[in-house]
Amino acid sequence: METTQFDSFLDRMRNPASLNFVRSIKSFIVSFSFNAPNPENDSKRIQDFLLSMEAAMRDHPLWEASSDAEIDNALEGLEKYVMTKLHSRTFASSAEDVQVDAEISDKIYLLQTFLRPQHLDIPPVLQNEASWLLAEKELKRINAFKAPREKLLCIINCCRVINNLLLNASISEDRVLGGADDFLPVLIYVTIKANPPHLHSNLKFIQIYRMQSKLVSEEAYFLTNLVSAKSFIVDLNAKSLSIEESEFEESMQAARLVDRVPQETLITFDKRSTLKNITDPGSSIPMHKKTKSNFKGELNYPYMEVEAGELTVGDVERLLSLYKDVVSKYTSLCSTVRHLTVSKMVSPVPQGNDEDLLTGSNGTHKDTSCQGD
Repeated sequence: METTQFDSFLDRMRNPASLNFVRSIKSFIVSFSFNAPNPENDSKRIQDFLLSMEAAMRDHPLWEASSDAEIDNALEGLEKYVMTKLHSRTFASSAEDVQVDAEISDKIYLLQTFLRPQHLDIPPVLQNEASWLLAEKELKRINAFKAPREKLLCIINCCRVINNLLLNASISEDRVLGGADDFLPVLIYVTIKANPPHLHSNLKFIQIYRMQSKLVSEEAYFLTNLVSAKSFIVDLNAKSLSIEESEFEESMQAARLVDRVPQETLITFDKRSTLKNITDPGSSIPMHKKTKSNFKGELNYPYMEVEAGELTVGDVERLLSLYKDVVSKYTSLCSTVRHLTVSKMVSPVPQGNDEDLLTGSNGTHKDTSCQGD
């Protein structure tokens, strides 16, 4: 089996001649960890360190006969090692990033309940569930990795699946497809379907900690497109979609009610379930007319045998809460049944123990799950 870039880097670091390199790397990691998070400064420090190590490698006897490709491989291994060690210190390092992640994830969750391909003007020829599921699967993997390149490979794989879909559609339809006008809407829809965790933080992590010399060509194009897709989702409203504004607002409101049980209803139910011999002073309903529970823990149905004239203002408020509860559960059930037919849960890739340069114990990820090169 061909030696991976990371294994090759580690092999050289175990060479006694690289002792100064190992000391420099470990010293940088320790000193970096002592400083408070500051993404802008942190990015510059890491980029400067990688550049200085590249210069040192090119002047070192261990790499004096190495090609540019071999130097690049060593730098990839160095970046992976350093950023894996510093992942907990650099990823989603600010409260603002964490909040943005949550807001995006929550909005996508709402959109998932009603958004359809036609709302993004995706033509039928590009509506391929099998390809979309594969692209979603790749994108969902992004949070399972700690190194910028590995995260970026997941984006690349997702985008390549979409590109292949556009290419096949072009061949079958004998028409030109594959420009940004066709690619971006599909990527937006796939992103919404996948709802990858910490989308904002993952993109920011790649942008500021990936070696800048590597963010070119295909890597830069696909990353830029996903950043654009994220921005579109953040700003998305009825005007962004092919949908009536009233329908959009109603759909969003219905989605917000999913899994949201009014606290007043819960309190009322709890009182009536546990204090069965005490009449609720806010209700005009005689206790003997209330339906009893059939088994321990089941909720009562207090208005089943009540006439309209017996209701008080307080009862109307409770009925509204009950109505909203029923609507939310019905909406949730319909959404669950609909999504079960087209999506599968993807198990996250387990993270191994970090590689130690001196002990040689290998517990890091290889690029087998997100093959991008």
